[in-house]
Amino acid sequence: MKNATYLLLLLLSFMVNPADVSAKKKSPEFYQVTVYHFTSGEQERQLDNYLKDAYLPALHRLGSAHVGVFKPIANDTAVDKLIYVIAPFKKADQLFSLGDRLQKDAAFTSSTQSFDTSYRKPPFSRMENMVLRAFSLAPAMKLPKLTGPRSERVYELRSYEGATERFYRNKVQMFNQGGEIDIFSRLDFNPVFYAEVIAGSRMPNLMYMTSFENRADRDAHWKSFSADEQWKKLSAMPEYQHNVSRSEIKFLRPTEYSDY
Repeated sequence: MKNATYLLLLLLSFMVNPADVSAKKKSPEFYQVTVYHFTSGEQERQLDNYLKDAYLPALHRLGSAHVGVFKPIANDTAVDKLIYVIAPFKKADQLFSLGDRLQKDAAFTSSTQSFDTSYRKPPFSRMENMVLRAFSLAPAMKLPKLTGPRSERVYELRSYEGATERFYRNKVQMFNQGGEIDIFSRLDFNPVFYAEVIAGSRMPNLMYMTSFENRADRDAHWKSFSADEQWKKLSAMPEYQHNVSRSEIKFLRPTEYSDY
C-alpha cells in the first residue's frame, strides 16, 4: 500500500497544469507603438487619411490583424497634439522588417503618394517609435470587451519607469509572478496588453493598457483596485518597494477607424 501511495505521489509531482504548459509554449508578441506629433487641424486630417486609407490596410495585409489608433482626450487643448498607433506582431522579425515589406507593397506605396508631397508642409511635426515585448504571463494582446459608444470609451496607457534595471525588473516581476496582472483580470479592467519597452527614449520602463466604457467606469475600477485586499497585501511587501521612479498616464479615445 505504501509503495502504491509513493508511486501515486511521484506521478502527481510530474503532472503539469495544461494552462501552464500553454502559457510557456506561447511566445510573447511584439508591439510597435508609434506616436505622431502635430499642431494643426490640417495635419490631423492628413494623418487620419493616411492611417485609415493606407497604413492600417497595409498592416492588415502583412498580418498585423488588430491595430489600435488613439488620440489623447486632452488633444483639443494641447499645443503638442498626438496620435498613437499600436501594432502587434507575432515575431520580432515581422516588426523589424516592416519598413522593407511596406515598400514592397504596391497598394501601400501607391496610396501614400499624396501624403508627403511637400517638405514645406509636412503632415506631422515629428514621429517616434517604441518597441515592446509582451510580458511572459500576458503573451498576447486581448481585444477589450466594450459595448458603449467609441466617443465615450477611455483607454488608459500607463508607463512605469524604474530608477535602475534592478528596480525595473522587480516591477516586471511584481506584475507577473507577484500577481498584479491577476488583480487587474479579476477586477475586470479589460486589459489590452502588458509589455516591456525594449527600445525607446525612456528606459528602463514598462507599458500597459487598460480600457473602460467611460471615465466614470474607469474611476470606479481604480477605486475598487485601491481597496482590494490582495493589492494592499502585494503593494505592502518589502521586496516590492520603490520599484517605480516615474509614471506617466495617458487617457486616450479610439478613432473611428481603429480596430478596437
